[in-house]
Amino acid sequence: MKAIIETGGKQYSVSEGMEIFVEKLDGVAGDKVTFDKVLMAGDKVGRPYLADVKVVGEIVKQGKQRKIKIFKYNSKKNYHKTQGHRQPYTKVVIKTIK
Repeated sequence: MKAIIETGGKQYSVSEGMEIFVEKLDGVAGDKVTFDKVLMAGDKVGRPYLADVKVVGEIVKQGKQRKIKIFKYNSKKNYHKTQGHRQPYTKVVIKTIK
């Protein structure tokens, strides 16, 4: 069965056994996480969410993505600024869609 869930302001199409990378969630590896904002499950569509459907997953790991470099520059003003950023993420494996 397939479902569409919302977490971290983004929507993900998931099925059982699938691994997804989402915005950082609280918890450590091995913890269960429940997604209750389900927009669609199978052929049922919610307006905006389905009330009786939940997607259960398990946190596999917490991590950070690759570093990106931000470079700001103003010509003729001798202004240069370099900054880096690593976005945290959570890797979740989907166990069941109820």
